[in-house]
Amino acid sequence: MINRLVLVYLVFSLLIAGLVLGGSAAASSPQSAGVATSAARNAAIVATTVAVLKETSQIRELTIIRPVKSGAQTRTDIERMVVKNLDHQTTPAEMHATEVALKKFGLVPAHFQYRPFVIKLLTEQVAGYYDTKAQQFYLADWIELEGQKPVMAHELTHALQDQHFNLRRFEEWPKGDSDAEMAAHALIEGDATLAMSLYMARNPLVALAFMRSLGSTTSSSKNFDSAPRALRESLVFPYEQGMEWATRVYKKGGWPMVSQAFAKLPQSTEQILHPDKYFASEAPVKISLPEVGNVLGSGWKKVDYDVNGEWGYYLVLDEFLKAPTESKRAAAGWAGDRYAIYESPATGRVAILQLTAWDTVEDARDFYEAYVKRTERRYEGAQSFELFTEKEAAGKEFKAFQTNEGNVVIELRNDRVLIVEGVPGKVETKALLTMLWK
Repeated sequence: MINRLVLVYLVFSLLIAGLVLGGSAAASSPQSAGVATSAARNAAIVATTVAVLKETSQIRELTIIRPVKSGAQTRTDIERMVVKNLDHQTTPAEMHATEVALKKFGLVPAHFQYRPFVIKLLTEQVAGYYDTKAQQFYLADWIELEGQKPVMAHELTHALQDQHFNLRRFEEWPKGDSDAEMAAHALIEGDATLAMSLYMARNPLVALAFMRSLGSTTSSSKNFDSAPRALRESLVFPYEQGMEWATRVYKKGGWPMVSQAFAKLPQSTEQILHPDKYFASEAPVKISLPEVGNVLGSGWKKVDYDVNGEWGYYLVLDEFLKAPTESKRAAAGWAGDRYAIYESPATGRVAILQLTAWDTVEDARDFYEAYVKRTERRYEGAQSFELFTEKEAAGKEFKAFQTNEGNVVIELRNDRVLIVEGVPGKVETKALLTMLWK
């Protein structure tokens, strides 16, 4: 769920360059950029593309198989592209499911509207992008050209990746494992961000112009700044954590090993956050959940079924714990998970079912205790209650709460933790737990 938020963005191969480098995404106004005409602007971009592509090819050690077409786009053009790709990549039902999940996990306000916000955010933040379908690079026409050569190096790395590794194969990812998809995009963006940083190291005057362009902007990042934390941090993840991961791979085996990663993909955000687990090929545990809509009640429908992953659980925990070190530690032992979200259209009620696996019993306990604490803070006025009789509770470790959004139960068994949230009071919760543990 959390990871899928960014995947919509990444199919465009966007660069949030200012965010990666520690500033705000910057853009000069068309007037301050001093662009004489659209034709002159395009001609300059074409000429610069040829030069930057050649140097990027040398840095990244990927040959140029074919020239890359390039041009400028207005903010209106880019918004049109964003809408077109959103509509192509996600159905209205998927958009609805993401919004429902965000709200139920407590990561956005109840009034938050996902789709319009994403469109505004992307239109504001994009500096340039590589279109895999057209195999063409576009630079925003309100950005001064000289200072944006690093953006070009980043996006032209995507063009080289596409020529050698076929980026379009990442656009039709199988549903239900967006954590692995997020990891693949961290490879793509981390690779390009590392190449961009090496390009700037070779061209200090260009890097200086780039940094000046970040600081001399008349355009704010108000949509990014006002975005819920989960969206902001997830948007940056493929660039920031992806670059750290790519740097580790590069130091271990140079560009050949980074290129090999497009065949041996990282399988989880855990492998991105802990490169040694990628090197050791520590694969995630695959988990499934049974269909339980009929147990929840008449009309309940499953609207989402996915994997949160280590990164997702860090965000879910820390939204309420507000203690990044504690939240990262609690999420760090992740081995696998699966969640399902059910919705009752008649009542608007939502339930989340989660089964998680952990590397060790101790890791499972750390997560269990952190999620209990999160639950107490997530639901104002949550009241503990006895779900099992004294005899039934023997040997079990669990916490049960009554909340204004339904019952919540968190149960620890060895190296696994089961969580149900939003269960209607009339549902036989013990029977539901028995089904989920099977």
